[in-house]
Amino acid sequence: MTSTTVPVIFDLDGTLVDPAGGITEGIASALRGLGLPVPGQDLLHAMIGPKLSDSLLNVANVPAEHLDEVVRLYREYYVAKGIAQSRLYPGIRGILESFAEAGRPVAVATQKPQRLARKVLAHHGIDGFFHGIHGSADDETAVEGVPLGKTQIIAAALRNLDTQHAIMVGDRAQDVSGAIANGLDCIGVVWGFAPDGELEEAGSVAVVSTGDELVAVIERLQAVHTSAMSGVGNDGNV
Repeated sequence: MTSTTVPVIFDLDGTLVDPAGGITEGIASALRGLGLPVPGQDLLHAMIGPKLSDSLLNVANVPAEHLDEVVRLYREYYVAKGIAQSRLYPGIRGILESFAEAGRPVAVATQKPQRLARKVLAHHGIDGFFHGIHGSADDETAVEGVPLGKTQIIAAALRNLDTQHAIMVGDRAQDVSGAIANGLDCIGVVWGFAPDGELEEAGSVAVVSTGDELVAVIERLQAVHTSAMSGVGNDGNV
């Protein structure tokens, strides 16, 4: 990429892809399968985005001894039925095509297991647009057993892009906080699953409601970056 072309890192569920019930129905099916209480729809929607194990423990109140089995049943449902229930949000394919034509690198950073994220993107025929697809391990832990959060996943995407400068796009507070922890601006999208005010409170540089607005903010941030870079000399001094 050129020195002034700022890559974009996208969240997956709620940003690129609408799970369209595949996630919530998968969670409900797994809970019912073990005879556990199923939260209401609002709480199920709140579980989309954060790490699944955390949501099951803290939102659905799944007993720790049942967590692994609930996750296993959910994954079975999601692969068999849930992926097919998902759809791209309007305008996403066109945005990715325009970025590819312009030479702007894009990547994915999601708390969904990386292998599963690749399957979702391949199902929609957009996996080839991304320079890298980054997610959690299959068991949602890092190599040494340390939970892999959004901050670390975004950092992995940056390393793969070989840059310290990028724009994050996401629909939940953890996308914003993970971006800020990596020194990035984050644009929030309202078509995902954040409650009103969550993205603003988390520190989004902007919150957009359409694909056109998203592209306009990315171009504005690109212009700011280009201007800043043009004022830096070869020795790194302004």
